[in-house]
Amino acid sequence: MAGRHRKPTETGRQVARIGAFAAMAAAPLGVVGTASAAESASSAAPSVERTATWEKLAHCESTGNWDADTGNGFKGGLQFTPSTWKEFGGRQYAPSAEQATKAQQIEIAKKVQDEQGWKAWPACTKKLGWR
Repeated sequence: MAGRHRKPTETGRQVARIGAFAAMAAAPLGVVGTASAAESASSAAPSVERTATWEKLAHCESTGNWDADTGNGFKGGLQFTPSTWKEFGGRQYAPSAEQATKAQQIEIAKKVQDEQGWKAWPACTKKLGWR
């Protein structure tokens, strides 16, 4: 008998069982490996020394506008609060973050990141997969 509706043979059943068993045994390895790779890829924080890191964050925070002052209390490309700007030494460059250069804002951001980690920019660093 040929076709889809033929009577299964014992050999066919045994092959199916072995195949199913092998798939079940291998599946957890594949899932764990994939999950671990995904976790390490998404939680791999970028280098604070790369300007591109800060440009990417600024793009998320202020659409890359280093002069941003939207009136919401956060200023500059990396959206500093006035108190954070002052606390981490930003006033040595400018009274407010949006008045400082991109390089100066990045220098202060490195200090903030060193002390507070990426959680200092909670929404964007989560969106970017840095934490």
